[in-house]
Amino acid sequence: MVVVEGDGTLGWEPAAPYNAIIVSAAAPRIPPALLEQLASGGRLVIPIGDAQQQTLQLFRKQPDGMISRTMMEGCRFVPLIGRHGFAA
Repeated sequence: MVVVEGDGTLGWEPAAPYNAIIVSAAAPRIPPALLEQLASGGRLVIPIGDAQQQTLQLFRKQPDGMISRTMMEGCRFVPLIGRHGFAA
């Protein structure tokens, strides 16, 4: 097992590309690095919104590199802290 400590909004490029990424903290917007690190056909599930309420969203990277988005359920997660997250 490998444990990496750092800014989760930056992903972990040395092990990319990923078939699936699950973010269990709310982000104000999609961290660009997470989309970049998805494999073709890969999926990213992340709660997006403000600090009080978010919408769980599913992003898929299509074979042509385009990203599709599916809005799922309303939710509330702890804030994602980091360069592309909320201020600490």
